[in-house]
Amino acid sequence: MILRPLLCLLLLSAYAQSQVQDFWFSGAEVNKYQLKQSRYGEEHPGHAEFIFVTEPFLTDKQVKNESGAAASTNVLKLNALRTFNTGIYSYRTMTSTFRPIDLNTYPHAFKSTTSVQDWCGQAFQQLNWKNNSWQAQVRSYFETPGDENVTLPDAVLEDELWLLIRLDPKKLPTGSFKAIPGAVVSRLFHIPLAAYSAKATLQTDAGKLVYTITYPRLKRSLSMTADADFPHIIREWTESKEGEKSRTHAKLTHRIMNAEYWSQHNLKYAGLRRKLGLIPEAK
Repeated sequence: MILRPLLCLLLLSAYAQSQVQDFWFSGAEVNKYQLKQSRYGEEHPGHAEFIFVTEPFLTDKQVKNESGAAASTNVLKLNALRTFNTGIYSYRTMTSTFRPIDLNTYPHAFKSTTSVQDWCGQAFQQLNWKNNSWQAQVRSYFETPGDENVTLPDAVLEDELWLLIRLDPKKLPTGSFKAIPGAVVSRLFHIPLAAYSAKATLQTDAGKLVYTITYPRLKRSLSMTADADFPHIIREWTESKEGEKSRTHAKLTHRIMNAEYWSQHNLKYAGLRRKLGLIPEAK
């Protein structure tokens, strides 16, 4: 009688792993979102692209295993890009996060890097999970925070939650815990790099998952809505700050699975951007 529930759990775990293998190792997923980005007390139109793809990753060096000469760990990578303008200004941001697919062995993403560029200057942030802590670097054109190297304690990385919801939403942290806010928001609004007290909930309704994380001290929240069924496609997300005209919202408009997007860089493939809504349809 004791073995039967255990056997069921093992079978469910094996089935979940098979789902992950079958879906994520078949190619890349490219998502395009209509974006309303909060900046300077207003919402500015733009778009975001989320590209999910698996890679072999060197565990120690925490870079892609390109030579194949050393043992590596399979990760799910998310390249999350935002493009928007504020008046005459142009803004471009990108966050790359690398989360091992083996969620039981590895508690966190290996690495997350972010760059933010606008007509004023640029900023860069990188966090590496090493020795049970986050080794962090910030490089910035701006006086605050300027350049810094810090070590942060074990905490949930907000930028890894986007991958966790795709791999296994049941692994998402809920209740009260420490978390490091998303790098794009931190760099845009000069939030000090630190682990903050956070609270999170996970709700299921009408075939959708809604995961919300809130930072009481920062008066900020992030809410993601994804399909309840695998592969848990992220349909929309909202960032908001209490008491301010600060709300960012993104809604999925286009999505394609592409086995080899990284090789489709010649002019003859430019038309594929139309499938993503990145080129307007001809009238």
